[in-house]
Amino acid sequence: MLQIRLKYLLVVFALCLTVIPVFSQVDDIEKQLYGEVENWNPVYKPVIGVGYGVFNFMGDVKNPSLTPFNGTPGYKVNVSTFLDNNHYIRANFFFLTGSLSGNERSTTNLNRNLNFKSDLLLFGINLNYDFDNLYKTYRKVHPFISVGLETFTFESKTDSFGYENVRYHYWPDGSIRNLPEGSAGSAIIKRDYTYETGLRENDWGVGNYPQYSFGVPIDAGIDFWISDRVLFRVGAAYHFVFTDNIDHVSSKNTRGVIGNKQMDNFMYSYVSLHLDLFSSDKTIKWEKMFADVEWDPTLMGDEDADGYFDGWDNCPNTPFGVETDTLGCPIDSDLDNIPDYLDDEPNSRYGAMVDNQGVELTDDQVIALLDQTNAVARKDIAAYIRTPSSYAGYKRASGKTIPQKFQKIDSNTDGNISFDEMMGAIDRFFDFESELSTDDIYELNEFFFLQ
Repeated sequence: MLQIRLKYLLVVFALCLTVIPVFSQVDDIEKQLYGEVENWNPVYKPVIGVGYGVFNFMGDVKNPSLTPFNGTPGYKVNVSTFLDNNHYIRANFFFLTGSLSGNERSTTNLNRNLNFKSDLLLFGINLNYDFDNLYKTYRKVHPFISVGLETFTFESKTDSFGYENVRYHYWPDGSIRNLPEGSAGSAIIKRDYTYETGLRENDWGVGNYPQYSFGVPIDAGIDFWISDRVLFRVGAAYHFVFTDNIDHVSSKNTRGVIGNKQMDNFMYSYVSLHLDLFSSDKTIKWEKMFADVEWDPTLMGDEDADGYFDGWDNCPNTPFGVETDTLGCPIDSDLDNIPDYLDDEPNSRYGAMVDNQGVELTDDQVIALLDQTNAVARKDIAAYIRTPSSYAGYKRASGKTIPQKFQKIDSNTDGNISFDEMMGAIDRFFDFESELSTDDIYELNEFFFLQ
């Protein structure tokens, strides 16, 4: 029996030895057929976020303590999108629901034995700024601030009756009894924390006020990028509202309990998870070889061996081993026209004037240039006085306007037909899904290299 088991194990081991080289060959073929490069112009789509947090009320009815851990629960749904080309500012559309509560006890002023609970429905928008422009390199942890405008509804109730509909009576000794203070035969009872009575039923002179209002939320916290598509956020938002009636205690009351003139503000402390499900990938996978398409052999060479065929390599003489972008040119991270492998300062500010080694020029050096016999070009002066911005705001200048019949090929409407867009049009032509003719395809190829 043992020999049979050993025989089976040897057979399985032999099969594994034969399969491993096959997988290795498949991986090598995959690397030969496809390449992966950084996406320099990703398309950003709205990001969905969900969160859980705790409300703390800050009005006339005081809670014993205020911490981010002992309030009432709240739930948040958020949709965000970039507003500017630099991707510094996000607009957040959020929906927030939960409840506010307050419980105040007093043995010296029995009228201050107050409690309430109010259900909230809140919708708003805010602008989020995360300080990304202050960092030269990408960081996975950074702070943020935001400010916005919101509208919300509230429905406030109080716990006035206990079990068997017995009204609470608060005594100076701190107990809750079933009869008024000083009554004989009273018994101690406990609150059931069932908020059954609408606060507006206690007419304290403010009438039937509306149970909705507006507010200004100010939010701050820290973002943690778990991956390119997953963001974890820890934050706290203080909501400045324009009503003093959430707890029913107001400075406008003429009877009952009269409050101060401050509004009924509240705070929401939370954690949330944001998922970027629809934006472009940060890297692009493209086919290096096309077995089913006949190409001009003169386009298939790769003289500088950078993985990009000479026919669409914008920099055909790249030194061997230098990393290149999707155009076949050496990577230039700070866009100062000095490729990284020659750049002594690869993270200089975008738009800054640099020398031949990529080092940013000081003001004195620029002024010294202006004193030379050869005048500085107007474009260089414009580049010097222009406020630096990130690569996200950069637009490629093209000397050619896209012909009308090729407008649909420019899928991202950036005024430039990229390599991927051209290849997509050619694929659709060979799949008989295109309105273009053979002459149009040749014209498209010629236009791609002229732009």
